[in-house]
Amino acid sequence: MTWIKICGITNLDDALTAAEAGADALGFVFYEGSPRKVDIETARAIVAELPKHVEKVGVFVNAIEDQICRTVDRAGLTAVQMHGDNEDPRVADLLVSQRPQLKILAGISMRRPNPEGWAMMWSPDVVHAFLLDSGTSSKPGGTGQAFDWTASAPSTDVIKRLGKVIVAGGLRPSNVCDALGVLQPFGVDVSSGVEARPGKKDPDKVRAFVEAVRRAESTVH
Repeated sequence: MTWIKICGITNLDDALTAAEAGADALGFVFYEGSPRKVDIETARAIVAELPKHVEKVGVFVNAIEDQICRTVDRAGLTAVQMHGDNEDPRVADLLVSQRPQLKILAGISMRRPNPEGWAMMWSPDVVHAFLLDSGTSSKPGGTGQAFDWTASAPSTDVIKRLGKVIVAGGLRPSNVCDALGVLQPFGVDVSSGVEARPGKKDPDKVRAFVEAVRRAESTVH
């Protein structure tokens, strides 16, 4: 089963819709520059209503471990996505040493000159999965644009040898099957591709995305 994360959750209705549709994880953005940013108390209230099996992922950009740990504890998060262009992989080491049950997703921009080299900077024992995205330094994620899956396949294969790979960036119900076919990742992550507007999901698109992934699995795997 392909792991599915619906990111940029800002309200309970969207969270419950995604969980009921079959999402394995929901993402909460704590980056000030994002139109999908939520505060800790909002995230905490949403997390409290979610099924236990759903991963609650906090998305951070170049944050320090103390800040991340406070947010994790207060909001009840089960995973952390480190998504900045200048992340310090040692922060991931510190997080796991302080919160051993926490899963770390390392964001890797496939628009970097050498994404696989950057992935190698992270400790494979600490990183749960590498999240491949199309972000830039000015806009780390939520760009709505896909990276070139075919051209990136060799780099992706190298990163796969380091750990699990999650594909993000520009995914939609209409193209996620293609991404799965080319890259065959562990999981997929969608945000803007299932929105009615920034910060508000379209329930039909959320359900269509999950259904498209499940249909694709029968042909990819």
